[in-house]
This record gives sequence, structure tokens and C-alpha cells, in this order.
Amino acid sequence: MTVLVLACAACTRAGGEQTAGRHPWTVPGFLRVATVDEPKSLNPLLASTTDEGFVDRLMFEPLLTADVRGNPIPMLATAVPTQENGGISSDGLTIVYHLRRDARWSDGVPVGAADVKWSWQAIENPGDNVISRHGYDVVRSIDTPDAKTVVVHLKRRFAPFVNTFFAESDQPYDVAPAHVLAKYPNINRIPFNDAPTVGDGPFLFSSWRHGDSIEVVANPHFFLGRPKLDRIKISIVPDENSATNLLRTHQLDYVFQPSIATYPSLHALPGVRVVFVNMNGYEGVQFNDARVPDPLVRRAAAYALDKAAMVQDLTHGQMHVATEDIPNWMWAFDPTVKSYPYDVREARRALEQAGYRFGPDGMAGKNGRPLDLLLATDTQNVTHRSESLLLQAALHRIGIAVDIKFYPIDVLYESAALGGITQSGRFDVTLGPWYAGIDPDDSSQFLCDTIPPGGYNLSRYCNPQMEAAQRAALMHYDQAIRATAYSRIQRLLARDNPIIFLWWQRQQEAVSVDFKGFAPNPVVESWNAWQWSI
Repeated sequence: MTVLVLACAACTRAGGEQTAGRHPWTVPGFLRVATVDEPKSLNPLLASTTDEGFVDRLMFEPLLTADVRGNPIPMLATAVPTQENGGISSDGLTIVYHLRRDARWSDGVPVGAADVKWSWQAIENPGDNVISRHGYDVVRSIDTPDAKTVVVHLKRRFAPFVNTFFAESDQPYDVAPAHVLAKYPNINRIPFNDAPTVGDGPFLFSSWRHGDSIEVVANPHFFLGRPKLDRIKISIVPDENSATNLLRTHQLDYVFQPSIATYPSLHALPGVRVVFVNMNGYEGVQFNDARVPDPLVRRAAAYALDKAAMVQDLTHGQMHVATEDIPNWMWAFDPTVKSYPYDVREARRALEQAGYRFGPDGMAGKNGRPLDLLLATDTQNVTHRSESLLLQAALHRIGIAVDIKFYPIDVLYESAALGGITQSGRFDVTLGPWYAGIDPDDSSQFLCDTIPPGGYNLSRYCNPQMEAAQRAALMHYDQAIRATAYSRIQRLLARDNPIIFLWWQRQQEAVSVDFKGFAPNPVVESWNAWQWSI
């Protein structure tokens, strides 16, 4: 496989003394990364996976980013807008951003207000296959009184806006160059997507050998200073065992987001450190409520799953058992909310309450039809393969048959317009991770109008009580009021189980001990890539 041919012969040496603070197998200034999944596009407005977000942030920047604790900090903007500093109006309907004067695109054109306005227009363009418009669709208009001022007018109050709009939200878009892209009626299939030769990030596009690797080189004119690295190579290594072996033989310096199944192997590697990052995310069993509409069936499944055992078996005890979606380190977490305990007897009783009866083989049926569910998950992630089998066995014990179908990850999560399995609703149950932003806002998953193609409500969950609770969380800028609303949201999720939350994500990263400056925030690892060195 060509992806295994990396760098120079000196990079493959597996021994030797450390010299000048660096091992002999390390190539100074050259970071070698492996990712399981290849991006579909390098256009930052078309990103739909964490892999794409990671690569895009090497070359493009948002208005705001976040530090390692998830606190918003300026990037292209000079300050985080607040009501205290006048960035947010007293009625909460106008947000003002002032842009840095030293930020330039790599062709020398200044990064300006027109870029922000056009990037928003592109996201809102119905002809563009963006994965989500959540938080961007609340914008009524944008004024650009001068080249460095952006005045955003909202249709309604939207408390998560500052953490959403070109910031570290659950769909973190970066600002794109209007002077390069505005000429296209849509951005779905343009040369820029394969070769974004104009960027404003710490690194510049160099090459993309499809199926093999992507390379970027240092941007000497990056507004925060020249990066410490000279170049980065992101190799596409679809098999995690291969990636682990490449890290073991020092042909790699960093394996991006390896599944937790690799923890024992990675933890044992000399010269490698395993980093865990608290994320606003979870691993869950998600129902398509349009095809599994009875909450009693979903409740039965919740009773059938021994979360603690699954976390131990599937994550080597490295993750934390979840109650609902908001993790226990965030301010909106409510420790009094409890999910259903493991109880097979109660699971079967819930099915009986739903009108199901059990045949001689112990399987549930109603009106002559068996209770069969189609489980869709990805082919790449080892944990998901094991998890799907555990789920299949657990539901079989209570009388629910599960058929498993595996898809490539790009097919599973593609946009609805392009026939993605989850976005199109062609499943009963799906497994997989969710990574949200630095705000506890989860409305993109649970509002009626965010059912695809309007957002990430893949469960098709639509409930008037949830709508009311989400409106309260979104309309009020006061954190105490929002916390009360999120408590109600978590209780509704615990009651209705559109998703059974198994564990809160602590994202595993495997890096060489020679790789310095690696400090992921809760959304993206590459936010501070200009500070990386090796």
C-alpha cells in the first residue's frame, strides 16, 4: 500500500539514543499524521466529519476558537462579543465582530468582512451541500460598514450564537475566501475543493494524492507568526492496526482519533503518549423515531443495555458511563437526571406494555409481524463493529431481532442531498459518536425543524415539550435560566430515549513524545497548529 511509504530512511530506525532532545527517528520540522478516513473535500464550508475539520483548520480559520478548557477566544475576530463589551446588543439581536487587520489570504488579499458575509451566504445557499445550517439560519442579515467590521442581525434571540457562528460549535465552519469562491453558483464541485490554494491558516495546501495522503506547508505570513513546523503530511491509513504499527516503527508521529479499541496497543508503545481529551460528546445507540415510533420499544432497549459492562468491555474502562448527552464536566450537566438501569425483566415488560407478545423462540411480535430492527454503522471503526454485536445480542435477549449493515463512513454520514444513510433516514438504529461544541446547545439534534436536511436530528425526534425546553435554552442569555432548561431537556431524553447514551467521549489521541505543543480543545485538535513542533 503506497501510504506505507513515508519520509526518509532515517525515519524508520527504531532504536538509538535521544539527541538534542529529539529521538533519531524524528524528522525535525516534519509532522507525520495518520487518519483512518479520507476527506471528501478540503473546502471548509463542506466539512462534515472530524477528519475534514482537522485538516481544514490547518489551512483556514474561524472568527473564534476555544482554549483547551473550551473557553472561547478570538481568532480572526479581535474579541469575543459579549453584552459587557458591547459586542452583543441589549436585546440580544445584534452581534458585532471587529476583525484583525493583519490577517491575509495567502495570495495577499486581506481577510475582511466581505469574506464573513459571503461565507454565511454560502452556508445558507440551498444549492450548497452543507451538512448543517443550524445557528446560521437565525441570521436575518449582515452589514459590513467597513472592511473590518461585521454586524450580524438575528431573526430572534439565539443564546449559543457567539459559540456557533464561525466558532467551535457542533458544526465548526471556517471563513472562506470570497474573492476566490463567490463566482461559483454553488461550491459542491469546484477545483478549490480538491486544491484550496488560497488559505489564511498556519499552513498552506501543497498536494492531495487521493487515497494516499495530503500535505501542507508552513505559511510564512500567518498572522500569529510563522509555524514552528515546516510541513505536515496526513496519510490515509484505513486500518487502525496498520496505523499502530507505523507509530510503533516510528514512521508516524501522530495517529488521529484512534478508536478506543486500540488503547491497549497504543498505551504499551515506547516513545508514544496517549492523550485523552474531554469532549462535549457521547457514544450512543440512536433510533430512527420515524421507523421506531413507540417510546416503549426504545425504553425496552434502554433497559436491555448494561452500560457499565459495555463501557468496560468496549473502552477498557477509559470512558465514563453517560446518563444523557451533556457530559458531567459542563456547566449545564444535571447530576440528578438518571437513565434507565440494566433490567432484562423490565425490558420485556415494556415490550408487553407496547402490545408485543413473545413466541416459543422468545422473540417479540405484534399482529403477526416480528420486531426486527435494521442497525446501520460504519465499516472502519473496530469499536463500532464490536458494539454492534453486543447490541444485537442484548436486544435478542429481550426478544428484538437486529440485522446489522455496515457502510463506509462517508456513505453513512453523507448529506441528505447525496443520499447519506443517516441523513436520509434509511435505518432503524445506528451507532456512532457525536461531537458537539463548547456550548451545551443540543437543539440541532432534537428540534423538529432540524430533521435532515435541516440539521442533525437523525433520530427524527419531534416532541412539543422538547420544543418548549429548547426554546427556553436558546432564547435566554442568562446561564442559570439556560441550565434549568437543559435539566428539562435531559429529563425528556431520559424519558423518551431517542438516543441511548452509553458513554461520554474522552477522545483518544496517540502522539510521539517528540511532538510538542499538542493541546487539543474540546472540538478540534488542530486549532493551535502554528504552535506545534517536533
